[in-house]
Amino acid sequence: MTVIGLTGSAGKTSTKDLLAQMLPELGETIATVKSFNGEIGMPLTVTYLEEGVRYLVLEMGARGIGHIAHLTRIAPPTVGLVLNVGTAHVGEFGGREQIAQAKGELVEALPADGLAVLNVDDPLVAAMATRASARVLTFGIETDADVRASAITLDAAGRASFTLAACGIEARVALSLHGVHHVSNALAAAAVAIGLGADVDKTAAALSRAVLRASGRMEVTDRSDGVRIVNDAFNANPDSMKAAFTTLEAMADGRRTIALLGEMKELGAGAVEDHREVGRLAAATGFHVLIAVGGDDASAMAATAQQDNPQLAERVTGIALTFQDHPVVPWGLPQL
Repeated sequence: MTVIGLTGSAGKTSTKDLLAQMLPELGETIATVKSFNGEIGMPLTVTYLEEGVRYLVLEMGARGIGHIAHLTRIAPPTVGLVLNVGTAHVGEFGGREQIAQAKGELVEALPADGLAVLNVDDPLVAAMATRASARVLTFGIETDADVRASAITLDAAGRASFTLAACGIEARVALSLHGVHHVSNALAAAAVAIGLGADVDKTAAALSRAVLRASGRMEVTDRSDGVRIVNDAFNANPDSMKAAFTTLEAMADGRRTIALLGEMKELGAGAVEDHREVGRLAAATGFHVLIAVGGDDASAMAATAQQDNPQLAERVTGIALTFQDHPVVPWGLPQL
């Protein structure tokens, strides 16, 4: 059996779900349930093993140094995939360099005859190649990587298509998942599959057939009255917020947009400025209505959006509300 461990600040569950739909073409596969990726949830997945399973895909999360190393001792991986080093849980780690140190524990756990799959678009991930004794396979967008994506386009629903290139072969992929950020997730899954011997054309076809399995991650619902609801509320950090805004802008197609944004947690000392930056992004995106839910961080996000977008500022009402005991800072309520 081949144990595949994957980690990263964002995209772990989506990428794991893509692999769970691709690898069965190579052999029987079991993957992490939902996002059970910690010291309790990951071992739970291991208990589902049955004789004949060829691939075990394990999502590995961490809240500090040593956590991933602990998980790799429970189920030693032969393939390790590192997606990115972002800002999720940065308050608990203390900085992105500490996050990179923790994520790189997966690479260090690989045997010499194993495979490390690394994102060369992220310098902190690319640098992990020096920590690997295993063979390294790289993936990236518009870069000189082993597995590449180019010619990316988005349709009116925010679904990406791209050209997958590897092993001297090119194949077109049309994702059913919403959001351009899923290109990197799909590319990572493709790199693992190809590294395990999958055909490039078949890999592209499998990616095109794959569907969203995890709720709360760019989950799109079209109502009968024409309203489209995008639920990306599973978790949030500045990187994922930016990706969500880009997707919503692509799928708006001239329609009125309403953003209901909660606070981002576990960001540490820079939380207020991170929320201000999201407010600036919201203003630049041009939402018609912005409702920020939370306390001081939500107020900073909404106030910055109001300041940067004069049209949004004209719709400020100053009404204070509460929702499930949490204060709500609404802007543009008359427009609702």
